[in-house]
Amino acid sequence: MMKTIQMKGEVIPDDYSDVYNFLNYKYFSPQDISDAIKNANGEDITLEINSPGGYIDAGSEIYTKLMEYPGTINANIVGYACSAASWIALAADHVAMSPTAEMMIHRAGGSAIGNSSDMKSEYNALDQMDKSFVDLYAKRTGKSPEDIYQMMVDTTWMNAKTAVENGFADEVMFENQEPALVNANGSLSIKPEMIGKIKNLLHRDIKKTNDVSKPIEKKDKQSKESKKNDLALLLWS
Repeated sequence: MMKTIQMKGEVIPDDYSDVYNFLNYKYFSPQDISDAIKNANGEDITLEINSPGGYIDAGSEIYTKLMEYPGTINANIVGYACSAASWIALAADHVAMSPTAEMMIHRAGGSAIGNSSDMKSEYNALDQMDKSFVDLYAKRTGKSPEDIYQMMVDTTWMNAKTAVENGFADEVMFENQEPALVNANGSLSIKPEMIGKIKNLLHRDIKKTNDVSKPIEKKDKQSKESKKNDLALLLWS
């Protein structure tokens, strides 16, 4: 029986998982996929994808692991395959999309702080990422690099039928149904600059937890309530 690997939620680095678990947000990370691939033991696998994308480094690691996998990989896009999730999907040997699913490609984005040399370095990094994505999409779809680049510049959304027509997918699932568009954006639930602050909040009471003389039940309850209040201030400030 073919094994299914769930790719639901945002693509994140392994060390962000504690934050996403605490907030109960859906995600998958390189370690999650590495463990799933190991358990598949070379058998054919199906990727079930519904992701707005996420972090480039984590997505690149996942893409590489999938490309190295010796078995056949089928990707079923059941919701979104946006940004990093789009090229993760293209690591599969066969890509199918639900009639109501969408794929989105765009240029790499980032930020920089510092002097003009720092700005120049960030520009070069983003430009090199764009070129890598152009090469990947062009090789898979057969479209020219110029056409792919323009699609990325335009932040192109594709329903299942359009994705097949442009070579990003191989088939539309349940072809007797009509493709439908849905509203969405590819933004992250947690901004990168918030990760460190939330991590500090999550782990600030570790030392106190080791104090055996504290009234455990009452202390833990107060700690949880305090964390919830502080978290609300962080996320909405």
